[in-house]
Amino acid sequence: MKRLESPLSREELNALPVVAPDLPEAMHFMDCPTCGQAIDCRNLGDVLHHDQPGHASIPSAALAAALAFVEPMLPTLVDEPPAGEGWIHEIKYDGYRTQIVIDGDGVRAFTRNGHDWSDKYAPLLKAAGLLGCRHAIIDGEVIVQDEAGRSDFPALRTAIGRTPERLVFMAFDLLHLDGTDLRPLAVEQRRERLEELVGDFDPSATIHFSAEVRRGGADFFRAVDAMGLEGIVSKKRGTRYASGRVKTWLKIKAWTEGDYLVVGTEANPGEPVSALLARETDEGLEYAGGAAITLSADSRELFYSAAEQLQRDRPPPGMPRSKRARWIDPEMRVRVRHLKGSEKVRHATVVDVTELAGVRRRSR
Repeated sequence: MKRLESPLSREELNALPVVAPDLPEAMHFMDCPTCGQAIDCRNLGDVLHHDQPGHASIPSAALAAALAFVEPMLPTLVDEPPAGEGWIHEIKYDGYRTQIVIDGDGVRAFTRNGHDWSDKYAPLLKAAGLLGCRHAIIDGEVIVQDEAGRSDFPALRTAIGRTPERLVFMAFDLLHLDGTDLRPLAVEQRRERLEELVGDFDPSATIHFSAEVRRGGADFFRAVDAMGLEGIVSKKRGTRYASGRVKTWLKIKAWTEGDYLVVGTEANPGEPVSALLARETDEGLEYAGGAAITLSADSRELFYSAAEQLQRDRPPPGMPRSKRARWIDPEMRVRVRHLKGSEKVRHATVVDVTELAGVRRRSR
């Protein structure tokens, strides 16, 4: 193949306003296999200089060996699934967003924020090392499944520390494969390669391909909602992988409402005040989590008036201890909106005060 020649010098080429390749930062720099000089792949002059006679081509393995964590692509929350056939739709798994990197240094796992959790996910990484590739970056979600096959977030936290063999990785995107950056490809093309890499469905496997539907997003969401799952993610066909929050990936969450007893309030710096909730069981009260207090002015006044009159020094039996909590007698019931599919309420808000016992409104 004839090498590219330029009338400009290396310094002149380096001065051109060329956009850096869309690669992880660790892949911007590498050494020339022939002369040993450092190559800055963001400088056009450096790249062309080391592509001239007397320099060997940079092997793809050298690129692949430099694979590192890539900031993930994040969906935007919307109320309804997008209409039309220009989207693919997947189940939104209730777990931890995870990126598996396979390279010359072995197999590693990173959280959404780039923290190395390889030690926590050892069984998953052992399975990833058996995939038919030398180098890859796979995007997905680590989950634990209940008896019905649904993701179980509370069980996930326990499994990571005690039974990591229960962990399952739901793979939904492929960013790199054996020296090729796949991010410029359309999402459906990346997923085709990912499905080939993961292979046919095997219920005993710990790595699964996240299946999709290609039309009927609204119908799919209703079915997911009826199953008690968290929601769906809709991805616009033809879009490349771009780090950060985007509108070509959308998440639609399934919500529900229920009544809970208030057992206290808790204020954390920089966050809205939360109502601490409990549900009634045959064995007594069971802690159900916290919900942000987002009430109208009148309802908010009633809530805090009740909380003041019902306050107590110790938590009711069965409640967790907290230094920031202010405990109250469980005499106030509220309506709470929260995500489906979790034992404790998540992303919850108090939307109404539904029942009070022996509480007077403050006089104006």
